[in-house]
Amino acid sequence: MKKLNRLIALLPAICLLNTGCDKDFGKINTNPYGLTSTNPALLFTNAQRLTSPGSWEGDQTIVQQFVNAYNTGATSGFNLNDDNNTFNITRWNDNYPGPIKMLEQVTALTKGDAARTNLANMTIIWKNYIYMTLVDTYGDVPYTKAGRAYLEANFYPEYDKDEVIYEGLYTNIKAAIAALNPAGELVGEDLLYGKAGSTAAQVDKWKRLGNSLLLRIGMRYSKIDQNKAKSIVQEAFNAGVMQSNSDNALVTYTSVYVNGINTNPRTLNPYFYYMAEPFINRLKATHDPRLKYISGKYSDPNQVLTLTPDTTTANQFGFPVGYDHLTVPNYPGYRGTLGTGQNYSQLNFSVLGSATAPNFFVSYAQTQLLLAEAAFRGWLTGLNGALTARQYYEAGVKANMNDYERYPNTPVPAVPATMQDNYLAQTGVAYTDANALELINTQYWIASISNGAEGFANFRRSGYPTLSPNRYNNNLQGGFVRRYPYPNDESAKNPTNYLNAVTSMGGKDDLLTRIFWDQNP
Repeated sequence: MKKLNRLIALLPAICLLNTGCDKDFGKINTNPYGLTSTNPALLFTNAQRLTSPGSWEGDQTIVQQFVNAYNTGATSGFNLNDDNNTFNITRWNDNYPGPIKMLEQVTALTKGDAARTNLANMTIIWKNYIYMTLVDTYGDVPYTKAGRAYLEANFYPEYDKDEVIYEGLYTNIKAAIAALNPAGELVGEDLLYGKAGSTAAQVDKWKRLGNSLLLRIGMRYSKIDQNKAKSIVQEAFNAGVMQSNSDNALVTYTSVYVNGINTNPRTLNPYFYYMAEPFINRLKATHDPRLKYISGKYSDPNQVLTLTPDTTTANQFGFPVGYDHLTVPNYPGYRGTLGTGQNYSQLNFSVLGSATAPNFFVSYAQTQLLLAEAAFRGWLTGLNGALTARQYYEAGVKANMNDYERYPNTPVPAVPATMQDNYLAQTGVAYTDANALELINTQYWIASISNGAEGFANFRRSGYPTLSPNRYNNNLQGGFVRRYPYPNDESAKNPTNYLNAVTSMGGKDDLLTRIFWDQNP
């Protein structure tokens, strides 16, 4: 200690003798590998790449397109009408700690920067798209105070009322669309439209994406306030929604950055996962040319990455809803086991289930089908450029068939025009006013096969397709899952705000609680 004290006392003298004592002090004490600034556009890129469009064991299982056939305790969930926190937490953790935190940081970094106007407003649109998905999934969620842990040390944000958030979505998306500047900066890092070729082209596509989201928002009100729904739909239509498949909001993947929602069915006990009977039966009954890209049979359901799928229509069979691997032998027409799994169809892991399959978040096909319903309801009557419900319906179906050209291992065209026309001419598919809502929304269900969050939302909103409830048990009281419960961590770590949200939503945090726009059968 005495030696240390003497050394400290000598330091001033040493510095006087060595006039370079403070020379390069900052440089010497700076970590040459430490980040001193962040390009907000790269955060935006990463947020887009990490955004999830749904989950096979979640949304697609609820709407009976997909099923986990095995009940091993940890795998119980929507396939067994169970409240399983493993699945409840997925969407929450897929968004709040990841994309939302990044996007809030982008907003903070671009605030007041005129050179980053377009990045700032693209961020607002994408952030509000994610929040819309969260509201549609849970109901009340953190919104105005979310994603601020790093920025404001707010680790326990309050929840906003779901219907109030929707008002914010409308206001914020609309304002962001108006603020996009075709003479401003090109955001080349944008995974959706960064290769549009010019700032004006990129901005046009973002405007059409924003208006297509406003169209979705408007249609969400169709159960509870048709006047409001009509007003927002007309506003979005007049402003200009998606015009072709080139406007699709999708993210593509590579062998390095893979499609995350396909990872579990591909690599984690693939023999657990199957296509659901109602979905396969629908596509088979209508000779749907998309079936071969969606579904496949494997001689060993646990070796899907090394085997070539059989995509013959007649050989596709979906696993029955309401059964597991122990009870399915009691199902009439049980097909038995195959290899290490069940003798039923799985995803086509060369196409829809591929590691490099794109994720569609908002598509031209979905947009056309929403316009078809709006036209049928009379909400587009008299508007300049409006088509008939049938025209929008057929355009939406064809657009979705053409979407398969974006998947690996598919030809161009994926579905020839003659085959598309023949499909649309079939009884049960051909447009009629008498069955318009069912036809339109059944096609929306098919078009949203890899966009489960939206497929689940539209099923609750429209009531179509007509599905029989999962009767595995009576946990749903003969109905359907209406929302995801909150993650268990919220009740433990953010108890006051969690309890306020549950109270706000009617006092129950369960599978049957309805969010604000889902208040009627």
